[in-house]
Amino acid sequence: MSHSPDNPLIIQSDRTVLAEVDSPNYPAARDSLARFAELEKSPEHIHTYRITPLSLWNAASAGMSPEEIIDGMTHWAKYEVPRAVIADVREFSTRYGRLKLTRDGVDLMLTADTPVLMTEMCSNKDATKFLDRQVGPTSVVVSPDRRGHIKQALIKIGYPVEDLAGYVTGDPLPFSVRPQTTLGQPFALRDYQIEAAALFDVGGSADGGSGVVVLPCGAGKTVVGMAVMERLSTHTLIMTTSITAVRQWRRELLEKSTLTEDQIGEYSGEEKNIRPVTITTYQMLTYRPKKTEKFPHFGIFTSMNWGLILYDEVHLLPAPVFRVTAEIQARRRLGLTATLVREDGNEADVFSLIGPKRYDVPWKVLERQGWIAPAVCTEVRIPMPEEGELPYAVADGRRKVRLAAENPGKHHVLKALLERHADDQVLIIGQYLDQVADVAKRIGAPLITGRTANSVRQELYDQFRGGDLNTLVVSKVGNFAIDLPDANVLIQVSGTFGSRQEEAQRLGRILRPKADGGQASFYSLVTQHTREQEFAMNRQLFLAEQGYRYSIVDASEIAG
Repeated sequence: MSHSPDNPLIIQSDRTVLAEVDSPNYPAARDSLARFAELEKSPEHIHTYRITPLSLWNAASAGMSPEEIIDGMTHWAKYEVPRAVIADVREFSTRYGRLKLTRDGVDLMLTADTPVLMTEMCSNKDATKFLDRQVGPTSVVVSPDRRGHIKQALIKIGYPVEDLAGYVTGDPLPFSVRPQTTLGQPFALRDYQIEAAALFDVGGSADGGSGVVVLPCGAGKTVVGMAVMERLSTHTLIMTTSITAVRQWRRELLEKSTLTEDQIGEYSGEEKNIRPVTITTYQMLTYRPKKTEKFPHFGIFTSMNWGLILYDEVHLLPAPVFRVTAEIQARRRLGLTATLVREDGNEADVFSLIGPKRYDVPWKVLERQGWIAPAVCTEVRIPMPEEGELPYAVADGRRKVRLAAENPGKHHVLKALLERHADDQVLIIGQYLDQVADVAKRIGAPLITGRTANSVRQELYDQFRGGDLNTLVVSKVGNFAIDLPDANVLIQVSGTFGSRQEEAQRLGRILRPKADGGQASFYSLVTQHTREQEFAMNRQLFLAEQGYRYSIVDASEIAG
């Protein structure tokens, strides 16, 4: 089938794609488009995607051929696809793999598919500092400790390297995933988790062993990590976002695998045990007493013969960890994330240093299969009270954001939503400590912030899981690694400058499937005609990427 006036995609010669959301063919077209394009804007009726070199390289590394991409565009296009776009797809897609890193005995070799391309690489000043000596018209020796640096340099000049140089085996650690958890519950890997682990590993060959698995929060990314660990059966270093996440990984591994207490170590501010499986935080690794000093905990990367390094929430990987990752390319690397989007724009560093996207599945597909709960997403726009208009008008940029976030009109809407969801398990989350403290006091609910002792947090989470507590207020510490499967309503009273990452994490808090098969509700309270409303438009991008419709309502429709 070629282009048709009933199709939803308008593909333009600058590689932007306009998608008509109201078309009955939009869901299928979106699923096809999301494999090779990035979403840029998502207002109500027309979503804008862009086909970029990186989006095409991720598609190519996941096995999509240029012809498949072109067929997908043509199949759903309203008008004829511009020839320039077809040419660009062929040009950029086929760049992945033109340069390869391989082993020749002890030497690490960079090879090109033509002498002309190799000449170009050897003439580039950003690349040549990582090249040792040319040994043929299409081959050059690279110092093994520059393996990551040359990949970073070459992707910046438009040529992503296919790394086939292989990995060290790492010290062995045989274990298996349990058919039944230690709590006596049946446990089995889901089909997509098995597929994700297999596509990462590629049978243990040099074709696999590095890359990123993209799955929704609540879809069991931890279990995918566990499945990869079982396949490799090797010493593993796990990096994650918080001490809460460290403890959650430890709990999951002990409950669902044959790993024992003495095989799993925590490397944190509280204890520093390096064991065959060691779990630490990005904050711990990037700590240093002074900016001029070295990072004292980077030694953990070489303290054991790791066979796998696992980056949880890889989209949050701090820049200093990128630097050390460039030097450990001989170890297998798995990134787990709900979104490849980074707020700092360093997606190319994830591609070159952690690896290409190996697996993803649209959230709505898992929803249809019953693995995550269906969700209704609503933005409630709340007017600024009259007495707040003048202070907002004269405030500077950051103060404007704060005033909009802490609009007192949100309390009236929040109260109405809590009455509407009186029988539900509700999480209320916000950016500002004063605001969430005020909310908790007004509604008489417990509050968890970064200052809350871990023992108190755990007790409150346990009460929430057990149903003894049905409303919990959390600061932005609630963005990451909270396992609250029964939460089915999330009310966001303020967020971070339009962060798509944050929206992914927050929505994920309520997407675990419900025992009664019910849906989840996600509310974002936004002050009308302010910077907060502008930021909310960016956060909507994430929801639209995942196929969610985002309804916008006036405060009067909620609170009357």
